[in-house]
Amino acid sequence: MPHPRRWWTLGVLCTVLLVISVDNMILNLAVPTLMRDLGSTPADVQWILDAYILVFAGFLITAGSLSDRFGRRRFLIMGLTILGTASVLATLAEQPWHLVACRALMGLGAAFAMPSTKSILIAVFDESERRKAMAAWSVVGMVGIVAGPVLGGLLLQHFRWSAVFFINVPLAVIGILAAYAIVPESRGPARPSDPLGVALSITGMATLVWAIISLPHAGWSASVAAALAVAVLALVAFAVWESRSRHPMLPLTMFGNRDFSGASLSAALLMFATGAVQLALTQYLQQVLGFDTMTAAFALAPLALAVALFNVVGATLAKRLSNKTLVVSGMLVIAAGFWILSLIGPGNGYLPLTLSLVVVGVGTGLATPGAYAVLMNAIPPERGGVGSAVNDTIQQGGMALGVAALGGILSAAYSAALPPHVPNAARTSLTDALSTATATGSAELANTAREAFVSAMSMVCLTAACLSVAGAVFALATLRNPSRTPALPRQPDGATAR
Repeated sequence: MPHPRRWWTLGVLCTVLLVISVDNMILNLAVPTLMRDLGSTPADVQWILDAYILVFAGFLITAGSLSDRFGRRRFLIMGLTILGTASVLATLAEQPWHLVACRALMGLGAAFAMPSTKSILIAVFDESERRKAMAAWSVVGMVGIVAGPVLGGLLLQHFRWSAVFFINVPLAVIGILAAYAIVPESRGPARPSDPLGVALSITGMATLVWAIISLPHAGWSASVAAALAVAVLALVAFAVWESRSRHPMLPLTMFGNRDFSGASLSAALLMFATGAVQLALTQYLQQVLGFDTMTAAFALAPLALAVALFNVVGATLAKRLSNKTLVVSGMLVIAAGFWILSLIGPGNGYLPLTLSLVVVGVGTGLATPGAYAVLMNAIPPERGGVGSAVNDTIQQGGMALGVAALGGILSAAYSAALPPHVPNAARTSLTDALSTATATGSAELANTAREAFVSAMSMVCLTAACLSVAGAVFALATLRNPSRTPALPRQPDGATAR
């Protein structure tokens, strides 16, 4: 039965999502400032961004399972407390590694809080209202893309880069107080703990994501190979243990549901595609088009506005079209947006970029309500935390792999596009090239570097378009046709079966 305070609860959960979603976008906008003021190298920036993802993805499944057992609201509040505290510590960072550590702590807080947002939605809304609730939840995530950078841009114009982390603090405090006052506590059936499953899950996921992140920079080094070996052994041992345990932390039969697996992996391909594209866009706006931080923040507004509008359209069309149709068509539209983005040249200006952002936003708005409806209907309420965590882990793993792989493609393609006479100091990144051009007074070097970066960004966007098409094909092959996806049947011990 739907909870009487469900819509107030949705407002609180949207606030929590806002805290989590604005953080990465603010940092993407602040990348040039970080490299200049903190003395960060491109590798440092990569780790500042990826430390969050590493810890987040590593702890999600464990945190989701524990929230089912000990209370989802409790873990929501714990996560906000950790994230807010880490944000305060980040403002005091003086070295890149200080910020990496703070970002890792933020990832831990987000891992505690994020699964609870979806699992509480599953608990307080019935199937007839979940699509509408998830559409609102998704819109707030897109609002964070614009609201975070706009607030961050204001701070970056008047204060040092560390001020952007203060945005999280009041939002976290509001979320904690509102969760205490409004959000009902919920948990799954009591069952024995699974300490071995916890240890294997954290070890396997953390080492896997670390290896993915390190691969573009370190190559197939001994440390990367060792990390991959540990990850494979730990995850295989985890799968064997969970399949034989009477009270598994993660019931592997969840993956036997075509809708759950299909929607999760399609979303992972989309996250793989968008992660590096967003990172490239912030540099394009500021260092190719010459926008300041505030203008760059507002330049992304068409994306968020299109997503917000077509989330409503997607939720409305879902009454007539199946979730499968919405997901497949939405991802194909997203692919078209990335293809348009790949055609942009150095002298095209902002208008073609606006068109591509709107097209990507339209596709995201169409696909998101259907994808989340499939996922939420496939997860039984007693397994809401761990089910949501598995989905988030798959998506965050896709983003980590995308940032690492496509980020590596961006760097390699940029260096390859530069003519041989360009000095080595300008080959590492566009930021270094523009600094060298300023120091030497060479306008030719600056123009050459910008052209090389746009060429590299086009290659990344074409790759992202292909991945979006692959996600659409995968969704077409796996998702069922009915608009409502039957949930996995429940078992007495709280486990799930197909």
